[in-house]
Parts: sequence; C-alpha cells; structure tokens
Amino acid sequence: MADARNRSNVPRGRFDFEHRPETDQSFENALAKARDGRRLDVADGVELLTTGTDVPGIDRARKERVLEAADRRRAEVVGDRVTFVANLNNNVTTACNTGCLFCNFKDTAQDFEVGTDVDHGGFTKTPAESRNVVSDALDRGIYEVTSVSGLHPALALDDEHREILEASDRGDLNYRSADAYETDPGTYAEQMRAMSVGDVHLHSMTPEEAYHARRGTDWSYEGVYGRLKDAGLDSVPGTAAEILVDEVRGVICPGKIGTDEWLEAMAAAASVGLDTTATIMYGHVENEMHRVMHLDRVRDLQDRTGAITEFVPLSFVHRNTPLHERGMVDAGASTDEDELMIAVSRLFLDNVDHVQSSWVKYGDEQGLKMLSCGADDFMGTILSEEITKRAGGEFGEFRSFSEYAEMIAAIGRTPAERSTDYRQIREVDPDESPVGPRLGPRADGTPLVE
Repeated sequence: MADARNRSNVPRGRFDFEHRPETDQSFENALAKARDGRRLDVADGVELLTTGTDVPGIDRARKERVLEAADRRRAEVVGDRVTFVANLNNNVTTACNTGCLFCNFKDTAQDFEVGTDVDHGGFTKTPAESRNVVSDALDRGIYEVTSVSGLHPALALDDEHREILEASDRGDLNYRSADAYETDPGTYAEQMRAMSVGDVHLHSMTPEEAYHARRGTDWSYEGVYGRLKDAGLDSVPGTAAEILVDEVRGVICPGKIGTDEWLEAMAAAASVGLDTTATIMYGHVENEMHRVMHLDRVRDLQDRTGAITEFVPLSFVHRNTPLHERGMVDAGASTDEDELMIAVSRLFLDNVDHVQSSWVKYGDEQGLKMLSCGADDFMGTILSEEITKRAGGEFGEFRSFSEYAEMIAAIGRTPAERSTDYRQIREVDPDESPVGPRLGPRADGTPLVE
C-alpha cells in the first residue's frame, strides 16, 4: 500500500496553526456520504481531501474513488457540457502597497510617483485607455471584461469619496492625490463607466477593492456596490479570498481584509443584485483543514445569498513570489492535491453548480484532466493575463475558440460557450468553420485569435 501513496507532497507543518487536519470521522464513511449525495461536514471534507487522516500522504487508490464520485456528481448536476467564455482581462494598475507574500503582480506604489526613476515594469491605465482596450476587444467578439487591480493609493470610489480623502488628516488610509503620480487612474466609478462599453459584461471590484473604495468613510458595502452597479458593474469576482481562515491570512496577506469582512462584502454585493463568483488560492502554507473550512464558509455564503455562479480553485504558483523567495514555501500543490481540490469542491459545494478548471494554473493536459475530477468549466479566452504570468506561470495568455472546441471534443465532452452568469449557453460544433464566439454584442462567429 505504501507505494500507492503520494509521498512527494510539500510538508505544510512549519507553521504552528491552531487548526490541523485531524478528525474523528473515517474516510469510508465520508466517501459513502459523498456518493449518497448527503451534505458533507468539515470532517468529511478533510477525510476526502487527505484520502483519510489514518494514512500518511495521499493514497492514490482512495484518491481515484474520490475523483470518481466527484465526476459522477458533476454529470448529475450539469451533464457533459464543458463551458468557456470569450473574455478579456483588463487590469487597471499594478500599483499596490498591500504587500501580500503570495503575489508578484504588484509594484510598490511610490515607484509610480512623479519624478521617480525606478524601472518597475508596471503600469497604470487611464479610464480612456481602459475604454479603448475594451472597445477593441469587443470588435473581436468578447463579451466579458474581468478587471482585478492593485490598490493604487490615488484610486477613490468617486468624486465624493476623493473629496473626503483629500480633506482627511488620517495617515492610515493609503491615499495620495493623483497629482503625485505620473498617470491618473481616475476613480473606480470612472473606470467602471469606461469599461462598460456596449453590452459587455463587466466583472470587477473584489471585496478587497471595495474595501479600498470605502476607506476613510462609514459607508456600507451595500452603498459602495450600489454606486458601482450604477456605474456599469455587472458582477463581482470572489478573488482576494485566498484562504478564508484568519490564521492563514495573518501569514500570507496580513495587510488584507479578514475573513468576516470578505464575507460581508460578498453578501452586500449579492444584496444589491450583483452575481458573484468565489475562489480559493491553495497550496502554500495552509493545510487541508483550512481548505475545507474555506469551502464551508463559501457554502454558507451561498446558502444565504444564492449569488455564486461558479467556484474557482486556484493552485498557488510559487515562483517569483515572496513566500518562495523567503523560504516559507518550497513549491506549490502536488498534482494529486490539485485533483482532490477540484473533486472535493464539487462534492462539498452542493449549492454551487459550476466548478472551474484553470488552464492558466494547471496547463492544458492537467486542466483537461480536471474535467474528469468534477470540474465543468474551462475558463475563457483571456486575451491578457498578467497576474499568473508575473508569478512565474508557464501556460500561456490566451486560448482560441477552435482550440477549446478541439480539446473538449477530444475527451468526449460537449464544448459550449457561455455568458458570464451561465444564463446563456451555446453548444459549439468543433467541425464548424470558422469557430468563434456568437454570444457577444459584436460577435459574429469570427475567430477571436487565429
């Protein structure tokens, strides 16, 4: 039996966490519950994710049983379609002072100030530049814009918020006037209006960005998201979640909002009529108990809001990140851990229909494998993706519709383009020529990329 276990897992015991992957449940009982479709509790999830706390490492024979149960559940919930979306990433700025140790996307904001000569390689876009990027992409057929950016000190929610920040004498608000910077990013509302071109779906403003957009005020998250919705925001990405356990957040992102505030912001976005997604970023310092506690909090949020359209497991890319450079982690998650994370997400989140496989994180071959581990969505075309690339990701920046159709059909599944909210789904014939998007406001089937 020992040879069947994966003993190459990165040890995650170098931090003295309160929460550990220990349960009084058994693997067999947890798997029986999963197969029967009963709601799992945290102990069940830990047993499945570890393939049993009674054995060291991952038992690959048990792992295959978990993957089989998850794939069966996927087929029951969503059938054999594998969906994807025609989208563009338009990140507004890399300027950020938050200092997350898992991130190599940001550049210290002072490097963007007038008169500095630091060659940081980052960028800030004006609202006009953002509008041009989106408009050009619409002509190519995209219908979703995803925008997740650094917390630029000059970014305020709107003109009213900027006036409040300008008048404040507090030194803890991470605010500097736009005059101090080479490029004025405008306000969040101006960027939303700029990117909301035609009938494009604007997916933006994480809970962390919403926190930045209300700093120095007593405004509620409902109020902030209401203003952003009026400016053109259509849905909210559930990133900045990382691991929703504060003892982990205190290690990897001590400058970010805590678990309760992330959940509060997401519930507020739902309350004003915005769809949301949810993510987990795993494979760094956390353990399996933390991962399942995270799933439990996402499931509870969905019980309360019903607004989460998809769950996106994001495997930590360790290269070029402070966590790796400081010797706090040696590598990211193993392939076995990746497969189990997808599978247990499908089995545990019984109220979220769609689980995404990220080819940007996993690569093509493994990304396709995840579609037999419980996932049913294969991301989007992503005409630009800077975050993973800066962290050392190696799997490309865009994907054509013809590639999607061929890859998905080759594993015996049905390729289908979808809208951001999954309310529109169109099956794609891999033999049609040309193969391109048709759901977008300017999409006519012409290929996005050749």
